Amino acid sequence: MEEKQSKLSKKDLNKAIWRWQFFSHANYNYERLQASSFALSMIPIVKKLYPNDKEKQVEAIQRHLGFFNTEPNFGTVIHGITVAMEEEKSDGAPISEEAINSIKVGLMGPLAGLGDTLTQGTIIPLLLAIGINFGEKGNLFGPLFFMLACSAALIMITRTTFFLGYKSGKNAVNTLLTDERFDKVINGASILGVMVIGALIAQYVQFNLALVLNIGSTVIDLQKDILDKIIPNLLAFGLTLLLYKSLQKGRNAIVLMVLIIVLSIIGAYVGLV
Repeated sequence: MEEKQSKLSKKDLNKAIWRWQFFSHANYNYERLQASSFALSMIPIVKKLYPNDKEKQVEAIQRHLGFFNTEPNFGTVIHGITVAMEEEKSDGAPISEEAINSIKVGLMGPLAGLGDTLTQGTIIPLLLAIGINFGEKGNLFGPLFFMLACSAALIMITRTTFFLGYKSGKNAVNTLLTDERFDKVINGASILGVMVIGALIAQYVQFNLALVLNIGSTVIDLQKDILDKIIPNLLAFGLTLLLYKSLQKGRNAIVLMVLIIVLSIIGAYVGLV
């Protein structure tokens, strides 16, 4: 096929990327989630594709106000594909509104799973662990490192996936979801993420009993002399598993946090912890 000149400049595409980067959750709501932010990111694209047709501009923006929700960084593959489809549609290609919405709806789930695994499950916890390690020693580099490194990583991911979607169209997603190398990356990221979370639990979750047993002339610290001899930080590990199981059963996270605070105060008052 003969390659034709694109209507959209890199400046137009950058406008869409930055709008999404900064405002993906600005109007997050439980009716349409990220829909209004998606439509906001499409405004410079639509204006460029239909410069003298207000009616088509409105029509294009309205079709992007339907329910939409995905991971905001890797999920920008969908934005790139959508922009490419809108550009083809503006050139007269037989692309229906249903086809564009079907692509968005069909891809937002799989890409959310991919993105959450790599960003929320691996990249952010890993960078946060490094930052906390410096921060707990009073080093200002800790929070600065996390803010700068995390922002740089997420911006790079967003831009890369957006242009991958725009240049490759629907084939970009096939590459992401069918290439065995990505399966290995996801599996490796999952393992690394679990290791990071485990290390954070061991280092920062504190659950110590203040119970002491007096057996004759022998004093036994229940925490240090028994429980920690079995498995170090056993109670902290058990508390973490209990909370994890509670969240899996649909318990409210805020309620659990308040419950822990209340029980900690009571435990400290009676000398249990």
